[in-house]
Amino acid sequence: MASVADTVKTSMMAIGRPDADGVYRNGKDKREQRTQLVVGVLRKLWDDAVHGMDVPRGIGLAAVGSLARHQLGPCSDLDLVIIYDPHEVDESDVSTIADRIWYPLWDAGIDLDHSVRTRQQCESVTDSDLPAAMGWLDVMPIAGDAQVVGETAESILQRWRKAARKRLSELEASAEERSERFGNLAYLNQPDVKEARGGLRDAILVSALVASWLADRPHGEGYEDCVEKLLDVRDCIQMSSKHDTNLLLPDFQPQVAAMIGLADPTLEPAEREAQSIEVLQTKLAHLGRHIAFALDSTMSHARHTVTHTHKRFAFFQGKREKPKFNILLPGTAELEGEVVLAPGVEPASSRNLELRVAVAAADNGLQIGPSTLLQLEQCPISARDWDDEARGLFLRLLGSGAKLPDLWESLDYVGVPGKWMPEWLGVRNRPSVSAVHRYTIDRHMVETASRLSGESPQGAEYDEAQHAALLLAGILHDIGKRPGVTDHAAEGERQAAMVLERMGYPEDVRRMALVLIREHLTLSTAAMKQSPDDAEACERIAAAVGHDAVLLDMLFDLTRADSSSLGATSGELLGKQNGWSAWRAALVGGMYRAVRALCR
Repeated sequence: MASVADTVKTSMMAIGRPDADGVYRNGKDKREQRTQLVVGVLRKLWDDAVHGMDVPRGIGLAAVGSLARHQLGPCSDLDLVIIYDPHEVDESDVSTIADRIWYPLWDAGIDLDHSVRTRQQCESVTDSDLPAAMGWLDVMPIAGDAQVVGETAESILQRWRKAARKRLSELEASAEERSERFGNLAYLNQPDVKEARGGLRDAILVSALVASWLADRPHGEGYEDCVEKLLDVRDCIQMSSKHDTNLLLPDFQPQVAAMIGLADPTLEPAEREAQSIEVLQTKLAHLGRHIAFALDSTMSHARHTVTHTHKRFAFFQGKREKPKFNILLPGTAELEGEVVLAPGVEPASSRNLELRVAVAAADNGLQIGPSTLLQLEQCPISARDWDDEARGLFLRLLGSGAKLPDLWESLDYVGVPGKWMPEWLGVRNRPSVSAVHRYTIDRHMVETASRLSGESPQGAEYDEAQHAALLLAGILHDIGKRPGVTDHAAEGERQAAMVLERMGYPEDVRRMALVLIREHLTLSTAAMKQSPDDAEACERIAAAVGHDAVLLDMLFDLTRADSSSLGATSGELLGKQNGWSAWRAALVGGMYRAVRALCR
């Protein structure tokens, strides 16, 4: 029997059809058209479901999720709930109505997240389930008794606001867990544009914080536009894949880039495709950084609101305390769990301030305050004007281990690394052509540096110059991965030589770092293709490091860090399995030991 729902899927896809030139335009209008299409279908299904029934007030159909937010994609699922008052509606009637709505949608092949609950059950679920609570902050009455839907939604909103101060830590933990699991949108070759840090889920979290009244909506330039543009990318992913997915896999990237309007028709097809993917990655990085910063800023404001709640009442009694600044490094201080500028500091005239802020955060396990981060844009940062303090602080930052990626990400939001090293801009946001790389080239180098320690494979401590060279090689080893470059190790040595000379590091540090950059693939490549028993191959590697045993130790450490930061392959998606498997470790380790026997 035909149903009004039968054509919903094809109609939603048809609404998403690109223009004649293949470009997807007016995404917001198209999402609204899909919303109105689905609402109309649901209302007709409701009318058919209750036809001939004596249904009193006290039962209604509502939408939550993307439908309630008017953000339906071409293949989005539907989040629907039937809410009823058990004192007014017989449960057998509720079950009959639900079946008459759900089954036509299932038969039409529509992905459906559905539930049937009383108001009390809705409150219980949202009180204990954070994602459900955030989903219920956007509710659209569809059909039936709008009052029972509205009263339930209002009750949940009030409960959310009352519990928001206690649930703030839960919100922060959920954001951190997603970031750890799905990575950062700005630095992934195959990002999930919903779940990754800086993705659409973070925009939902921002709205949840605003709804709690703990913080205002982000006022940063273009935030709402960034969300809409990321929704456009999501729509194009679904149009390309013909599935309800948010994962930008390599197979979809050329088509998505073209639909977004990033393909240059004047280029040859292969070059056009490669360039459009790079431009798409840059665009996603821009969107992800803005949304992630908006979440950080909103979360920071919410934390400060909670901190000052009781002090606000003390103010009227004349007892409010002044902010307590705990001085960390010169010009930097800790305030309420964040690194901020010390009172009276003027960023525009404070040399090396951005480095001191970053190192203070690293040394004390703190975040840089969002407003402080924006102030760092005023700092007088020069690629050439490096002194002993700057060189030392930079190495301390590179040596901060697991804290480095998040701190570098913060500094990258305001463009600091590109001011330190203009060469960095040549690889910033660039996707890797290698399938074994999970991260963009710039993030991969940061991840590599974060995995380098001061201890050699032999258990000895590197001296100051050796450790400096190793860290600098880690952050620069792929700086030569540029369009048209066939030997990125040799090009990287050339680029890094200019960077390190401008920074003014000693000649012996530069020499060791450049050898490591030039040879960073040597040990791994030899181990994969040749045997440790091949005396000629081992001698070539030994000669490449000048028969220096410690330099070989450093090369092994760099190789291990480089491989372990590769992340998942395209087949593993986001499994986060790294490239330093037991098998690879055994092969590289065997070659390393054979070569070391030839070194001094």
